[in-house]
Amino acid sequence: MTHLRQFEWTDYDAVVAVWAAAARDVVPRAELEAKLARDPELFVVAETHGTLSGVVMGTYDGRRGWILRLAVDPRHRRQGIATRLVREVERRLAALGCPRVNLLVLPDNAAGLAFWQALGYLPCPDVLCTKPLG
Repeated sequence: MTHLRQFEWTDYDAVVAVWAAAARDVVPRAELEAKLARDPELFVVAETHGTLSGVVMGTYDGRRGWILRLAVDPRHRRQGIATRLVREVERRLAALGCPRVNLLVLPDNAAGLAFWQALGYLPCPDVLCTKPLG
């Protein structure tokens, strides 16, 4: 059985392991501390039989919600965990009054795009611009 709950710092190493198993970049502790100071309830983990199996990080700036860093350990995929994590963070965003949720899908991630489209997310022709600070 899979249980969803809010991230706790004791989960950090297990979350890092899920990100690594899913070939995702690890969010450094300092960045995560800043994120958790803002909206800790939007960082949700999934536990399956006592093992951390998935994670999703959301954020809300008061205008738009964002879903970031959805990852499920490959040993636990195809069990609906990713969908449950997304639905839970959507529920939590809605409870905060969030009117719209955004996310990014890398251009070469066809399976990821299909997953998000199946959940009702539509591609937009926006161009992402980014600039590292510091």
